[in-house]
Amino acid sequence: MTVRTFQFFALVISALALVPSGAHLFALPNKIGLPPPEYLTVQGIYSGWAILGILWPAGAVLSAVLAVLVRRQDLPFRSATLAALCFVAMLAVFFIWTFPANRATDNWIALPENWETLRRQWEYSHAVNAALALLAFCLVTVSALSWRPE
Repeated sequence: MTVRTFQFFALVISALALVPSGAHLFALPNKIGLPPPEYLTVQGIYSGWAILGILWPAGAVLSAVLAVLVRRQDLPFRSATLAALCFVAMLAVFFIWTFPANRATDNWIALPENWETLRRQWEYSHAVNAALALLAFCLVTVSALSWRPE
């Protein structure tokens, strides 16, 4: 496969990863203050979204491969490497903050006593991941635009 092919797929995966992350971010102001029954109802719209989690490791792998392919050029290499690290950081944020909230609430079917803390943890971890997804997309774009065939 060529560098341009990896650039294309890294860009597509980065853009796709931004979609659900951005949706969570833009829903946050409208959801964060909802009372328990309404919050559970709204959380139900994310049923089946777990499949989108494949985008983050795919983004990390594609960005890392891209970094290896463009390693002779400083800016494309650094940008692709940082994009890969953004995807790794997204996974870390998910497993440290989002996933435990999902488990404690049985994927937002039940609300334990500390549900408001879990809600903030869940919502803000998604907001952080939206910022990381945007940064990853920008970095992959910089890598692709700054690379010159040798």
